[in-house]
Amino acid sequence: MATRRILGAAIGDCVHVGGVVRFLHLAEQLGYEIRCLGPAVPVAEVIAVAREWNPEIVAVGYRLTPESGRAVLTHLKQVATESGEAERRRWLLGATDPVAEYARELNFFEAVFGGSAEFQDLVDFLKGVRTKAEGGVPPQTLGERIRWKRPFPLLRHHYGQPTVAATFEGVRQIAEAGVLDVVSLGTDQNAQEHFFRPDEMDAREHGAGGVPVRTRADLEALRAAARTGNHPIMRCYSGTRDQLKWAAMLHETIDNAWCAVPLFWYSLLDGRSQRPLVESIPEVQQVMRWHGERGIPLESNESHHWSLRDAPDTVSVAAAYIAAYNAKRAGIRDYVQQMMWNNPPLMSPAMDLAKMLAKLELVESLVDENFHVWRECRAGLTSMPAGFDKAKGHLAATTFLQMAVKPDIIHIVGHSEYHHAATAQDIIDGCHVVRGAIALALQGLPNMAEDVRVQARKEELVREAKLLLATIQSLAPAGVTDPLTHATTLARAVHVGLMDAPHLMGNKEGLGQVAVRFDDGACRAFDRQTGLVLTEAERQAGLLVKGGAA
Repeated sequence: MATRRILGAAIGDCVHVGGVVRFLHLAEQLGYEIRCLGPAVPVAEVIAVAREWNPEIVAVGYRLTPESGRAVLTHLKQVATESGEAERRRWLLGATDPVAEYARELNFFEAVFGGSAEFQDLVDFLKGVRTKAEGGVPPQTLGERIRWKRPFPLLRHHYGQPTVAATFEGVRQIAEAGVLDVVSLGTDQNAQEHFFRPDEMDAREHGAGGVPVRTRADLEALRAAARTGNHPIMRCYSGTRDQLKWAAMLHETIDNAWCAVPLFWYSLLDGRSQRPLVESIPEVQQVMRWHGERGIPLESNESHHWSLRDAPDTVSVAAAYIAAYNAKRAGIRDYVQQMMWNNPPLMSPAMDLAKMLAKLELVESLVDENFHVWRECRAGLTSMPAGFDKAKGHLAATTFLQMAVKPDIIHIVGHSEYHHAATAQDIIDGCHVVRGAIALALQGLPNMAEDVRVQARKEELVREAKLLLATIQSLAPAGVTDPLTHATTLARAVHVGLMDAPHLMGNKEGLGQVAVRFDDGACRAFDRQTGLVLTEAERQAGLLVKGGAA
């Protein structure tokens, strides 16, 4: 039998050969030698050519009525068995769903793809990915799973129900569906802030915002729920306090696939804890070093927090670099650069793409043999429209745009979030929406990154972010050799308004004086008095005039 050789045909009286041809072309792209016998090929001819040409796989198609399909497929099994070809080849079928349902009952085909099968299912088969029935377990580390799944990005979704029991059942259901690669546990605020200080919990807030994990056993049980189906890997956000204790616990209980921790946030800046920046930043840096020492990947969900508060794009881009720089200096080898698109919601797709390209240019300038960047994209948390159908359309559209930067991970935002926290079925449905958008994009996108307006804005943002980074570094006291990792310098950049956002108005840590507008779909600082857009140099000059950065 010749390996890596596939024979294809539409059999019996079926003339619909298009599906067979498309499958064979896909197989050819993946390195198979192919041969097609065309439409309406008699079973005897398929068997004869298979014996003569000696392929590893025989792929047949049948897309007519279930009644006639039963007869043709039963005949195929009988002749293949009697001739010995049933054992010599790997047989597979592409058909309508009703025909596919009957074909599975024959116990003849190694794989059956009905009309509802997805492009990724075909690629997985041709790449030799083992099926659940064969006991296959996909890779359980982030980098290995990304490489294993290519050309498709991993799919990640946030999940947490108001009880541990409900979350356990949901994780099991999601794993069995086999469409999600990363279950991102969302714990309630009581757990994030008070897990190691249970006497400080407010019982009225149990289950608010996520699953109320209260013991290590809760986390271990949730991990066990994912040990079925496609065995999704699991991760969880860091706590907003006692982050080193959280890091160790997550590593030991759920084998945390990667850590996610912001540099400036989960502090007084957003109210998720009562730590001032001069205390919270060093703790985050300790968390980064802890993961770096153990070779655990890390994501700093930093820059989009600024955009969630309508910060100018320049601030968001600079924040992306500062976070990645701190991760590298802390010894992280595998860094996940998260990019939240449609954020703020008034961003245009073109300017959004430009902002992400600017982030990637700066962050990936840090790449060397000891520092690798994985690209993760997601829809804007506040951009999802009300209405399940509208939200699904938005999810598909933004995913299609995100494919322009060739992401390694797609973090799906639940289309139900405007109404309720995503259920297991919501997540499964969302995965199908996103998989459809990804499959279309992989057929060939135009090079949107080369658009003249996109490139011009990207270059502008890179220049302005570099200026902002240089000014932040200039704040460092004498003797500080690495200002971008110096907590006092970084905190001062926030206090004086170099790192600023409109939503920080009245904040105990932030200035909140910057104003923004979206005239051309980009988020730019502007002067309230003149109504004119400000360059980064002009914005900083205003701060200096007021004595803010002096």
